[in-house]
Amino acid sequence: PFQYHRPRTIEEAVSLLHEHGPGAMPIAGGTDLMPNMKHRLFTPTHIVSLNGIASMRGIEVVGDRGTTGGGNASSGSPASGDGTSAHTLRIGALETLHDISANRHVRRHFTGLATAAGLVAGPQLRNMGTIGGNVCLDTRCTYYNQTEFWRGALGYCLKKDGDVCHVTKVGRKCVAAHSADTPPNLIAFGATVTLAGPTGTREITAGDFFITDGIWNTRRASDEILTEIRIPLMGPVSNGRRGGPDSDRLGPNGGGLHRRSTYRKLRQRNSIDFPLLSVAVVGDFGHDGTMAGLTGVVSALGARPRVLAGWDEIAMGERLGPEVIDALAERARAQCRPLDNIIVDAEWRRAMVPVQVRRALGELAGG
Repeated sequence: PFQYHRPRTIEEAVSLLHEHGPGAMPIAGGTDLMPNMKHRLFTPTHIVSLNGIASMRGIEVVGDRGTTGGGNASSGSPASGDGTSAHTLRIGALETLHDISANRHVRRHFTGLATAAGLVAGPQLRNMGTIGGNVCLDTRCTYYNQTEFWRGALGYCLKKDGDVCHVTKVGRKCVAAHSADTPPNLIAFGATVTLAGPTGTREITAGDFFITDGIWNTRRASDEILTEIRIPLMGPVSNGRRGGPDSDRLGPNGGGLHRRSTYRKLRQRNSIDFPLLSVAVVGDFGHDGTMAGLTGVVSALGARPRVLAGWDEIAMGERLGPEVIDALAERARAQCRPLDNIIVDAEWRRAMVPVQVRRALGELAGG
């Protein structure tokens, strides 16, 4: 049994989580929490619903001081002014994945994110699931996401109730896989997430939000709430990092760079399954087609998404032709070593890395 709470403010929700300790869990869409409760993977004594908190909703373009610069994007209202001071897209954590995939600002500026949100599970789950929940999605593993009877028959596992990892057989580190679709894109776009806790709020980059511990793979404390996500609309590129105070100088209106993005998802059933492998790619192109920056992020192979190293040194100043694509795909393959944490052959998944990377880069090259 558990007690159900429905606070109206972020402060009230944080207070409830802090008061009731690790036994309290937040819920929004519930598409991950409820199945995990059914399998006794989560056994909360208090459920804190976030759905009554209006400030955690909305998709809007804002300026550097948080002022609205483009109208409420979720309502489709027109942009005001010339937009020169608005360079960040704010997404409330309670926005559904369906609304994000259909939003005009997301589709225009962050195509890869819109694609990823539209590929999560099926329509019913996208209408319920939120982006905040997707970012905080629990890691998954063949030996973890089972009924309690199944897990008990095996002696449980390191992530829940046991003391051994059935994947590695040794050590004290859980290697359950990060399986969310939107975070690889948020990392590639240089997004930040805002966490509200008992001592106030803090911002952290999406890339730093995840850690390599499969038991708890984020830096969110149990009494913190992810309240919003902010993504720079455009920015100068340096070593794969994007964003910054000059971000509104570039892009279609500034005549500097043109950004393209895409997302590839490999899964057994395209209608609903979690990824066996996912690839997010964001590239900035000059008017002559040469690349000013390229970021690739792969996921579903380990406890956190992996930013592919060395891509800029291959891509910078080059056009995205077959030879460059092959070199980038090979660099990706060399960095990815899947484990048997998903019920598909690990070597086959590794072989699929360059295949999916080539396809993603091919989509990017096609504009």
